[in-house]
Amino acid sequence: MGDSIIHGVPMVLLLVSLGFFAGGYGTLVGLGGAVVLIPVLLLSYPDSEPQILTSITMGVVFINALTGTSAYARQKRIDYCNGVYFAIASIPGTIVGVWVLSYIHQQMFSIIFGAVLLIFSVVIWLRPKSEQVVVPSDETNCALTVRSGVHFDYACNRPLGIILSFVVGFIAGLLGIGGGIIHMPILLYVLHFPVHIATATSHFILAFTGLAGALTHAIAGTYVQSWNILLWIVLGVIPGAYVGAWLSPKIKGLMLVRLLALALVLVGVRLVVLGIWG
Repeated sequence: MGDSIIHGVPMVLLLVSLGFFAGGYGTLVGLGGAVVLIPVLLLSYPDSEPQILTSITMGVVFINALTGTSAYARQKRIDYCNGVYFAIASIPGTIVGVWVLSYIHQQMFSIIFGAVLLIFSVVIWLRPKSEQVVVPSDETNCALTVRSGVHFDYACNRPLGIILSFVVGFIAGLLGIGGGIIHMPILLYVLHFPVHIATATSHFILAFTGLAGALTHAIAGTYVQSWNILLWIVLGVIPGAYVGAWLSPKIKGLMLVRLLALALVLVGVRLVVLGIWG
């Protein structure tokens, strides 16, 4: 696969640029960047096995999430109290998902991934328009003061979050997407996290999910065929993640999120079509 993708400096620059965009945009909206990478890799190299593609994206998710988390930690926007539990619950689900992936045909993989993108594009479109400070009530059981001095009080159903995190981990391992695109709607709509806290906490969880997925692929020997592509993409992901984390508190994400939702619809439809008639 490496010889078919990298044919000199122009392709190297393309991979680095792709990594920078995936890292920056993924960190900005609380995703791991795989949602940008997987469609590009799938559409460009339809003959590649799903394990090869997801090994690349899971490695990118881990590096991107680790980099973004370090930046968000300095901004004090991560809910560690809940995030640790959700991260631990997602790890076994991710391992199971990676294992199941080896039994799925390429066309079925495209259909599943495309359907997931279509479903969550609708959810992402409905994401809250702006950050809101929740007024404490009898139902709030979490509190966090970010570096800027803004204080948040919000409710969180931790047991439910743990169960859903296992499911998210399974889907993440199966599709090689890290899980951020699924965890974000859950943190926002089901667990009632404020938007900016959800973004940072989602990235923190992704570091664990990405590590579990990347290690599973490493043990299986998948990176023997994909390490060179992963290397060039990661060189772009690291600076991109820092830029995304820096921009996140400065930009209202409504327009960016809706542009992402539109892109997911277009890519999702094409993947489903390729899976059915490809």
